[in-house]
Amino acid sequence: MSGVSRFKTGLARLNSRVSAYRAAAEREIQRREREAEERVAGRAEDGGGGYEQLEARVRRTVAPDVPGLVEGPPAGDGGASAGSGAGGAGAGGDGGGAGPGDAQPPATPERPAPDAVIPWGVRVAAEAGWRILVLAAVVWVLIQVVSAVSLLVIAFAAGLLVTALLQPFVGRLKRLGVGRGLATAIVSIGGFLVMGGVGWFVVWQVIENIDRLVEQVQDGIDQLRDWVLQLPFGVTEENINETVDNLNSWITDHSDELTSAGLEGINYLTQFLSGAGVALFVTLFLLYDGRGVWYWFLKLVPAQAREGVAGAGPRAWITLTGYVRGTVLVALIDALGIGIGLFVLEVPMAVPLAVIVFLSAFVPLVGAIASGALAVVVALVTNGLFTALMVLCVVLLVQQIEGHILQPFILGRLVKVHPLAVVLAVTAGTLLAGIPGAVVAVPLVAVANTVVGYLRAYQAEADLRNGPSGATIAPLAPVRPAAPVSPPEDGPGGAGREGDRPRD
Repeated sequence: MSGVSRFKTGLARLNSRVSAYRAAAEREIQRREREAEERVAGRAEDGGGGYEQLEARVRRTVAPDVPGLVEGPPAGDGGASAGSGAGGAGAGGDGGGAGPGDAQPPATPERPAPDAVIPWGVRVAAEAGWRILVLAAVVWVLIQVVSAVSLLVIAFAAGLLVTALLQPFVGRLKRLGVGRGLATAIVSIGGFLVMGGVGWFVVWQVIENIDRLVEQVQDGIDQLRDWVLQLPFGVTEENINETVDNLNSWITDHSDELTSAGLEGINYLTQFLSGAGVALFVTLFLLYDGRGVWYWFLKLVPAQAREGVAGAGPRAWITLTGYVRGTVLVALIDALGIGIGLFVLEVPMAVPLAVIVFLSAFVPLVGAIASGALAVVVALVTNGLFTALMVLCVVLLVQQIEGHILQPFILGRLVKVHPLAVVLAVTAGTLLAGIPGAVVAVPLVAVANTVVGYLRAYQAEADLRNGPSGATIAPLAPVRPAAPVSPPEDGPGGAGREGDRPRD
């Protein structure tokens, strides 16, 4: 208890000393204010200065870098106002009324608001930064959702591509008087039979030539072995046998991983078959009632944006069908050119390799390189180095014709996408969904480019129409057309507006 008492006594003494110091400081401030008022009043009476000189002195002494800190007195105000102003300055910072011998500390200027100090560029960058973060979060969530249902998304995209390929045949049969259901059935069954027949032909050719291919591969390996033994690097047959034994032991040690990889391949095959079934149903429904599906989708769009979306849909469908038809034509020409070259050079399995070239053409850039490399490898293993070089020349020639003649003339007008955008789209599609993602990446970018361009023109025309002049641009006006802008045949985008739906 004695310690507590001593602590309380010391605290009371400290409080009394602080109060004494505070009272002394207040008395000193009041004394300086009175002295400053007396000096200013004396100078005003003697005519030895003026408020302007006092203001200049205060600015130089107190805050030379803060403009507008000391305000001038109102008109007609006398020395008392000047004295009070000087006294206020002296009270705030021991200020303007001090004599030349006094060492007065500068007054602290008022701090501006934080948003006034931050540079304009930094503020704009911050405003744009948090919006970009929000958009990035939305894109990330969208990617996660698409990854969770990637099988459904890829199957629907494949169904759209197949529909764009087969839909012109349905429209042609309908113009010949065939009913919509019968035309859909004929084209669907015929199209899938052709695709299945091509796949079966490739497998059959591989099975028929597999024995010959294995023998020629074995001969190629023996020739490679003899060539390695003749090199001046001291490689002996024992070294090669040891390498083969190590490879066999590695395969034995990792048999579990290889078995699990095979089971995973079976899982992929199951997913492929499931996706093919979904794509088949999507194709059937879009071929049969694509226009109805499009009108149902328009009902989900807000009313304010429905008119613009209704105009962008047909244009997107035209771009997609043009891309698919052009790609099929280019792939067919590539397959014929490389297939004929392989057949003339007597490379085994020329027809299956040509079919692989045709299918790989749907993967831009990567597909042509992979299929050409496969043809060169088969020629090297089976017919030797000279034949492989000739096949390489044929592949390069066909690819040059495709890149400089076929692509610009066939796809250039419909798919106006920069090559850099194609490379980035294929890379992103491959990273997200593998080969199916690479297949659908470029048409997706082409369709998005068409839609964005149309909506930009639509908005510009709407701004002009709603402006004070009321001017319009007829070529860009998509509002209430006399006939819906749509492909000649029915399709998912073959409609202009909801009210323009033709009767079947």
